[in-house]
Amino acid sequence: MEMEKDKTLWRIAKKRVGFKRHLFTYAVVNLFLWAVWYFNKDWGNQNAGVPWPVWGTFGWGMAVLFSYFDAYHSHGEDATEREYAKLTNKKNS
Repeated sequence: MEMEKDKTLWRIAKKRVGFKRHLFTYAVVNLFLWAVWYFNKDWGNQNAGVPWPVWGTFGWGMAVLFSYFDAYHSHGEDATEREYAKLTNKKNS
């Protein structure tokens, strides 16, 4: 039983480290993209519309959000165990 808990904690730790790396990469790349846009912007044309880095920032940001929920709020086996216990209790009552 102790080995199973260690494997579960190891899996969770790996997901959280992966999320932190993903977040760091997201921040660095988006900072670079916004800097490129800012320094190449046509300052004479202020009505150019939405800045192009918005699309990458938004799309990739959604992926980072899902990665966060997977790392910090989704522990599938725990949820499965809770649901099984709930069904078992319902069957026995």
